[in-house]
Amino acid sequence: MSLSLIAFLVLVAAFAVGSFTKINAGLLATVAAFGVGTLLAGMSIKDVIAQFPAGLFFILVGATLLFAIVRINGTIDLLAYWAERLAGDRKILVPILMFLLTAALASAGAFTPAAIAIVAPVGLALGARFGISTLAMGLVIVQGANAGAFSPVNPFGVLGNKMLDGAGASDGSFRLYAYCFIFNAILAVIAYTLVQAIMKRRAAKAGARHADGGDSALKNDGGADATEGPGVAGSGGAGTAVLTAPASVTTGTRTRPEKVAATPMRILTLAGIASLLVLTTVLGLDVGVASLVIAAVLICLDSSVQKPAVESMPWSAIILVTGIVTYVGMLEKMGALKELQEGIAGLGNSSLAALIASYVVAIVSAFASTTGTLGVISPVIEPIAMDPLLTPVGVVTAIAISSSVVDVSPMSTSGALLMASAQPKDERMFFRALLLWAIAMIGIVPLLVWFLFVHLGIG
Repeated sequence: MSLSLIAFLVLVAAFAVGSFTKINAGLLATVAAFGVGTLLAGMSIKDVIAQFPAGLFFILVGATLLFAIVRINGTIDLLAYWAERLAGDRKILVPILMFLLTAALASAGAFTPAAIAIVAPVGLALGARFGISTLAMGLVIVQGANAGAFSPVNPFGVLGNKMLDGAGASDGSFRLYAYCFIFNAILAVIAYTLVQAIMKRRAAKAGARHADGGDSALKNDGGADATEGPGVAGSGGAGTAVLTAPASVTTGTRTRPEKVAATPMRILTLAGIASLLVLTTVLGLDVGVASLVIAAVLICLDSSVQKPAVESMPWSAIILVTGIVTYVGMLEKMGALKELQEGIAGLGNSSLAALIASYVVAIVSAFASTTGTLGVISPVIEPIAMDPLLTPVGVVTAIAISSSVVDVSPMSTSGALLMASAQPKDERMFFRALLLWAIAMIGIVPLLVWFLFVHLGIG
């Protein structure tokens, strides 16, 4: 058994233990990285420490701290109130607006974590008001970010276009963007419809169990209807975690949102969010650094939010994500990922190589940076895309979608940002729901996009 295979099996074991017990998989992966790296790969402790994803850590800490402040000072409630007034009774507009907003930010050049960090807190809180599960809304938001991620000005799109240039198809930039946008839009519709249907069925079963209790099934402690009240998102199964949203006021048969005041602090916080957008998309500042700067300014303006904001940050999720990514970095350092790439390149059959590459980038990207994955795989994909029997745009599109569609994984930055939005009591449940969806995407999407864009030659 090769060292690379042993290293992969150790990661699988740590991941399995963390998924089915209360032990943090990231903590296990961090310890395993030192064990495998030093004992099997001959790396120094300093080399293993160097694999810690400092950039990802700052993104998670900065974004979660900033939006913890946004949540605590009531700015999210204000935005949700404004959006609810705009949507009125048209529930279906909520996921559509959130998808389009995130896609627009990503298309304009916002790194996908930045777009998700900006939209997710508002989208999830607003979804809770309309009885939309956190999982359904979260998937829509991530797919919106992915839909715009391969525009020519987005970092993902830059890497995709680099592969096209290497394959001699530099004119395929817009088609790559369009195919990725359309695919993710369709996937967002499927995800929302499926999760909401599951939520509705579970809610119906819960209602049936309480039927013998008379009117008790129709009441809750807040006095709002159980089927329409804010924050209701199913019966508590995986994917139904919700954010706390402001209550609604019921007047007769009509429910209207309770007014949320636009205080000076909330207006300043909105200015901070707008500054985050400018700093990350226009000036190209790292989203983690920008978030920390804005969070520090807001804390200086109102120091009372510091303690509750820091305490409410999802530290267990941060340890989980950074620990897994540290281990993957160790795998790359010891050459395990390079062995996979060389094996793909040596297959000889370009179509089969494209299929296997699609699965490899999907699996790796679920645990690591999509940007890094695309950068590492690029030298392997370019010769495959140059095969005259295949279309370069089709091959690159298959790789692009396969690598980004798994960003909902709780071990990726985007998935971690979603998981950070769940209430602490729902964290493990939400983690498993995102994990199951990511596994489904790994199993289905690479084969589907290979068939569409490589085998059928769309592109």
